[in-house]
Amino acid sequence: MTTTASTSTSPTARRLWIRSRGVLLGVVALVVAGIALAATRANDHGPLDPRSPGPNGARAVAEILRGRGVETRVVTTLAEAALAAGPDTTLVVTVPDLLTETQTTALRAATTGTGGRLVLIAPDVSTPALAPGVSADPTPAFAETAGPSCALPAAERAGSAETTGIRYRVASDDADSCYPDEGLPTLVRVPTETPGNPGGDTVVVGAPTFLVNDRLDEHGNASLALNLLGSRPELVWYIPTLADASATTGDEQQGLFDLMPSGWLWATLQLFLAAAVAALWRGRRFGPLVAERLPVVVRASETTEGRARLYHAAKARDRAAEALRTATRLRLAPLTGVPAARAHSPEALLPAVAAHIGDPAQAAGLQELLFGPPPGDDAALVSLADRLDALEREVSRP
Repeated sequence: MTTTASTSTSPTARRLWIRSRGVLLGVVALVVAGIALAATRANDHGPLDPRSPGPNGARAVAEILRGRGVETRVVTTLAEAALAAGPDTTLVVTVPDLLTETQTTALRAATTGTGGRLVLIAPDVSTPALAPGVSADPTPAFAETAGPSCALPAAERAGSAETTGIRYRVASDDADSCYPDEGLPTLVRVPTETPGNPGGDTVVVGAPTFLVNDRLDEHGNASLALNLLGSRPELVWYIPTLADASATTGDEQQGLFDLMPSGWLWATLQLFLAAAVAALWRGRRFGPLVAERLPVVVRASETTEGRARLYHAAKARDRAAEALRTATRLRLAPLTGVPAARAHSPEALLPAVAAHIGDPAQAAGLQELLFGPPPGDDAALVSLADRLDALEREVSRP
């Protein structure tokens, strides 16, 4: 007695590893890349952030000021910024236009009369509220650098610097207007001192370029940054965020459409109008049907003969027989008073046909003729067609 060795078809560990190693290696590579990217960006806190070493960060100026005894502290809420305002503090606001009207009013009230310095980086619409007497000009500066052209000591020591961006119009007589571009300054210092707190001021700068790490060593940027931000022993860096609770308090509850720029709303409206015009252009026209001549006219007999040859070539006697029986049942139904919906129901059609013929005994034969099995050969199929034709002629006979 001999036995044959059987081979197992179940996958082994080696086969599973060979099949899935490509996918697993790809997943591992993605995980490693994600971890590396997260580690690379862990210290990049964003543009104009004194903790960020990236090209658009401001860590370099913060480190230089620390070496000179000026400590830099980052705050992200209005409450922290207002609490830090004082005669020994320089408060830098990186994106003033992110502040709501309520926040702007509160910040101005908290810094006015404290004797400290408020530095606003590239304010636009918020300029009049934070620096009274100063407003942003709608036309920006196009030159990359400009000379100081003013008596402000910090600007005179720095020389030319990259402050050009937003230009300002100044209505205050005692303000220092520096770094002009076509007659309008891009750096303005407005005194805000009071009898009890002398030396306070607000500085408006039209561009943040002179502060970023990548440009700090260009022109007089470093000197201007250190002179403006290092005049007091403490530097508070206020980075407004939408997560600040003070942004949603008061009467300024904003919805989704309030937060969207007006340009987006107009663009969306234009897209809808364009879509409507395109729909009207490409839509179906309503009206009477237009009769068109067929490119080729095929006689019904030729179509029937062609289909019969296809059935014959495919030896599809079952489908051919079913097509003949279906057509016959549909023609017999109205002749015998059976609804068209029940033409394929033996219980309704067979008694009606037998009664119309006048021989109820033929019901069994009609069952096999109209609902029977498919023929076994071509001769049986031809015989079925002849019998169906004879039945239809007999029923149609008046």
